[in-house]
Amino acid sequence: MGKEYCTAIVLAGGSGKRMGSEVHKQYLLMGGKPVLYYSLKAFQESDYIDEIILVAGAGEEEYCRERILNPYGITKVSRITAGGAERYHSVWNGLQAAEHEGYVFIHDGARPFVDEDMIGRAYECVLQYKACAAAMPVKDTIKIADENGFVKETPDRNTLWMIQTPQVFEMSLVKEAYSRLMQKEERGVTDDAMVVERMMDAPVKLFPGSYENIKITTPGDLEIGEGILKADCHKPRNKI
Repeated sequence: MGKEYCTAIVLAGGSGKRMGSEVHKQYLLMGGKPVLYYSLKAFQESDYIDEIILVAGAGEEEYCRERILNPYGITKVSRITAGGAERYHSVWNGLQAAEHEGYVFIHDGARPFVDEDMIGRAYECVLQYKACAAAMPVKDTIKIADENGFVKETPDRNTLWMIQTPQVFEMSLVKEAYSRLMQKEERGVTDDAMVVERMMDAPVKLFPGSYENIKITTPGDLEIGEGILKADCHKPRNKI
């Protein structure tokens, strides 16, 4: 059986509020290149990915093309579309721009350390389960607090996972899930798996991401990312 068609939707519409910078976090330099470059490069070079849809901030489409896509030879980007007010609006815009059936990888552009091994694990997982998300077991004990800051519950750490991207779905499944979400405009949705869980009542399989698959959100994250690059540690480790 031949490979299924795979689209990557890369989200690059976030701001730099927590970074304390006027430059959006995905455009900040890390290792001399924009943070966004690294995830685009991973999908560009992956044999699993057929096309990339880039979701940029409104008005930043040409900036992405002239400062990132053209200089770094990112040729798989078939379309740049504008993001929305919330993350789920941006994902919906990206899904509407996707014209092919098959599978879709939804990835945060501020997670620069996705690589071919992780993409391959995602592909094998989605073929079997139709919906999956990169994740890693938590290392710390987690407490659930009440409204006054007192410990209410301590869940079993063995059941807790840190959710990452890419999150990968059968295209028709996730499009229908997001279509239902947009009709309801339900609040409190924080990731794509949650949309599929709630709107379609569909199970989502977790597959190993990487502890290095961090999201660049704060200045400290940027320093950690620089360290990962310098140490050449961006290949997944600590796998399950």
